[in-house]
Amino acid sequence: MSTESLSHGHPTFPPDPALTAQANGTEAMYAAAADDHEGFWAEQARKYLSWATDFTQTLDWSGAPFASWFVGGELNAAYNCVDRHVEAGHGDRVAIHFEGEPGDSRTITYADLQREVSKAANALESLGVGKGDTVAIYLPMIPEAAIAMLACARIGAPHSVVFGGFSAEALNTRINDAQCKVVITADGGYRRGAPSALKPAVDAALDHADTTVEKVLVVKRTGQDTPWNADRDLWWSDVVDAASEEHTPVPHDAEHPLFILYTSGTTGKPKGIFHTTGGYLTQCAYTNAVVHDVHPESDVYWCTADIGWVTGHSYIVYGPLALGATQVMYEGTPDTPHQGRWWEIIQKYKVTILYTAPTAVRTFMKWGHDIPEKFDLSSLRVLGSVGEPINPEAWLWYRKYIGGDRCPIVDTWWQTETGAIMISPLPGVTTLEPGSAQKPIPGICAEILDDEGMPFAEADKVGYLVLTKPWPAMLRGIWGDPERYKQTYWSRFGEKYYFAGDGAKYDADGNIWLLGRVDDVMNVSGHRLSTAEIESALVSHPAVAEAAVVGASDETTGQAVCAFVIVRSEHADEVAADEKAMIAELRNHVAKEIGPIAKPRTIMIVTELPKTRSGKIMRRLLKDVAEGREIGDVTTLADSSVMGVIKQGLGSD
Repeated sequence: MSTESLSHGHPTFPPDPALTAQANGTEAMYAAAADDHEGFWAEQARKYLSWATDFTQTLDWSGAPFASWFVGGELNAAYNCVDRHVEAGHGDRVAIHFEGEPGDSRTITYADLQREVSKAANALESLGVGKGDTVAIYLPMIPEAAIAMLACARIGAPHSVVFGGFSAEALNTRINDAQCKVVITADGGYRRGAPSALKPAVDAALDHADTTVEKVLVVKRTGQDTPWNADRDLWWSDVVDAASEEHTPVPHDAEHPLFILYTSGTTGKPKGIFHTTGGYLTQCAYTNAVVHDVHPESDVYWCTADIGWVTGHSYIVYGPLALGATQVMYEGTPDTPHQGRWWEIIQKYKVTILYTAPTAVRTFMKWGHDIPEKFDLSSLRVLGSVGEPINPEAWLWYRKYIGGDRCPIVDTWWQTETGAIMISPLPGVTTLEPGSAQKPIPGICAEILDDEGMPFAEADKVGYLVLTKPWPAMLRGIWGDPERYKQTYWSRFGEKYYFAGDGAKYDADGNIWLLGRVDDVMNVSGHRLSTAEIESALVSHPAVAEAAVVGASDETTGQAVCAFVIVRSEHADEVAADEKAMIAELRNHVAKEIGPIAKPRTIMIVTELPKTRSGKIMRRLLKDVAEGREIGDVTTLADSSVMGVIKQGLGSD
C-alpha cells in the first residue's frame, strides 16, 4: 500500500555551518567508504584503536556468513578504554560522573578507572577466572557494572550481562547457556526511591544442580539484608578492594569473544548473540565519534540506556571509553524524586550530548514541556534517539523543548546483532528529516527488498531491510549454535543478505524510514500497514501523548488494527465526558492521515502502556489482550499490574 511520507508537512533541517566546521563526520567519508570498503574500515581501526599487533588482513569473508575482521591483529579492549588514556596524560580527565538515584554521586577519572579495573581483574583471577571463562554480570546502573565488564575484557573472559529487571528463571537460562564460572551482582539497587533486591534472584537462579558457577561476587550498594551462602558468596569490597592496583593487560586476538548478550522477548531458548573484540570496538568508537560527534576534550556525553542492553555495552562502556570521553551514568528513573530529574542532571554536569529512547521522549511530552523549561539545557548541542523508530511529532518536540530548536537529532537504527549504529544522519552533514533514520552511515551497505528478494528504490513501498556487505561489529554467531545463526539471519534471502527482521521504506528523497519488526507490519485485507505509521498518526492528534498499535487476528480482514492510547492530561476531561466520542475522533483521524484501511478496529484509552524497565513497549502483551488470550510473561515489565488494568478496560469502545 502506498501512503504519504510519514514526514508529510514537517520541515527539514539543514546542518548548522558552525557544527559542520568542527564535526567528526564528513560528506567525503561516504565516497571513501564506497570506493574501498575494506580500506575504509582498516583506516578506522587504526585511527580509533591501539593495536599490540597490527592486522594483516582487514576482512576474511571466505567462510560466509561467518566473518573474521582485522585478521592477525591483537589488542586489549580494557587497555583501549582505560590505560592508553592515562598513558597519554589524560588520567585526570573524568571518565564517569555517577549520579545515584538517592542523590549520591561519584566522580571517577581515567586514573581511578585504571586502578579499579586492574583491582577487579586481579580479583577475578584470584577466583580462578581465566581467558575464555565466562562471567555473568547482574548489576544495577552503578560504576561497578562498567568496571566488571572492563575487568573481564582485560583478562579475556567473555562477559554476559543480564539486565537487572530479569527474573531468576531468565538469569538461570543465561548463566547455564554461557556456562558462567562467576556471577557478579549486588545486594540491590535503587528504584523509584526504594532499594530493590538483586541477590535473591541470583540465589534462586543458582538453586539448580547443573550450575557451573563457583563464586558469586556481591557489590554492597543499598546495605539491605542479604541472604548469604558462605561457601559461594563473597563481598566485592572484601575481594576487590584488597587486590593489587597493578595489572598488565594481555593482548587478545581481534576475533577473541568479548561478550555474549542474550536477546529477550522471544519464545523458547534465548539467543546468545556474541561479539568479538577488534571489529566491535572499532565500530563502537567510530560511530560514537561520527554519529554522536563526541569530542573527548570538551564534551560531556550521556547515554540513558541500561548497561544490560546492547546500547549500554556499545555507547556507555566501549564506545565512549575507547574515545576517552567524559560521560554521565545515572542509576534511577526519570521521575525520581521528581519529573525533572534528567534535566536537573543535564544542568548539573553541563551535558552536551544526550542519547535516549523515543519512549522516554514521549513520556516527557505527556508530562508537559513546562518541566524541562525550568532547567538550563543550553549546554546541549547534539541529541540522539535509539531503540525504535521515533515519530515525527516526538522528534519535533525533542528538538524544540530539549534541544532549544538548535540541536541536531541523530535517529539511529541498529540491533543487538549489528553491535553498533548502522543507519543514521550525521550531525553537521545531513539535512535532517524528522522521524527518519535516513541513510546508512559511511562503511555500511543496506538495501530494501520486495517479497521476491529484489532491491527497489520506489518511494513509500514497504519492504524488508537487509545488509548487503559484512561490517566490523557484526555478530559472529549465536553462542554454541552456528546453525541457528545461519537459519535466523541468513536464510530469508539466501546467504547474500543479512535480514534484519525489520520492515522499511524509502521516501521521495531516498531516506529510509524504519517501520519496526516485520512482525509489526500488519496485513489488513491484503494491505501491508506499519504499526509505527499508525502510532505516528495517532500521536499527531493533539489529544494523544502516546500510542501502541498491534495487529489482532480478524476473520474478515486477516488482521485488524488495535490501538492502545494514552491521552494528554489537558484532554482528560474530554475523555471523562465522552470517551466514545474521543475514540471515534481518533479513528477518523487515522483514516484522514493514512487512509480508511488503517482505521483501528479498536481503540482503548489507557493510563499506562506495558513497558520494560528500559522503556520498551511490550507489544506482544498488548497483542495477547487484543486477541483475548491469556497474558504472557510479565516479569520484565517495570510495573506488572499495568496489564491487569488494561485487560479490565477491554471493550471500552
